[in-house]
Amino acid sequence: MRLTLRIWRQSGPDMAGRYEEFEVHDARPEMSVLELLDVLNADLVDAGVEPVAFDSDCREGICGACGVTVDGRPHGPAENTPSCHQRLTPYADGDTLRIEPLRAAVFPVIRDLVVDRSALDGVVESAAHVGIPAGAAPDADSTLQGHDTAETALDFAACIGCGACVAACPNGSANLFVGAKLGHLALMPVAGADRATRAREMVSAADEEFGPCSLYGECSRVCPAGIPLRAIGVVNRERLRAVFRRS
Repeated sequence: MRLTLRIWRQSGPDMAGRYEEFEVHDARPEMSVLELLDVLNADLVDAGVEPVAFDSDCREGICGACGVTVDGRPHGPAENTPSCHQRLTPYADGDTLRIEPLRAAVFPVIRDLVVDRSALDGVVESAAHVGIPAGAAPDADSTLQGHDTAETALDFAACIGCGACVAACPNGSANLFVGAKLGHLALMPVAGADRATRAREMVSAADEEFGPCSLYGECSRVCPAGIPLRAIGVVNRERLRAVFRRS
């Protein structure tokens, strides 16, 4: 299968970017977007051309490092699927794919398809940590938690921090990401002790870097971890709860 790739090339954060076109003649439908880039880069290296820079790590949909934008959609055409699992089955011989970095003001381009997502790290660093007493491990039944509550916490904890929710939102909001972190930790018995402080610090950090929620829900449709849209409501709930707890 022959595919034409229009790929964003940018040699540095302060340099002007541009699209460059390449052709891959041996693409297969079962390939992922990243494998397609691997094939392209092998051809570019053989031709003595600078390969396309992009991030990847586990390629199992766990790490969140591989996010790119395909034809204007974060990660690619399939909903709730990371870039490393986006297959080429929707495309036919002769089609053109436009591949560019995740687009958001808070994600400056480092090189080609690689962006700086440290703004998300800043939100986590602000308060998404847990203090526990050191010493011997407690008995397994010393801190009880209901099954349904634990399952809900795990659903929120599935967030891999890829940043697709921010790129999909026209306002550049990170509320799905922030809500997932707040919702997860608020439901855990030990982490819940710092619930109000955590909410104030994390929401404040997010407000400094990211925009407000657009209310359209684009974020949940591109989230590869399937974080439910109700995570956005968690942000406002925890924000209000922290205000009343303070008073």
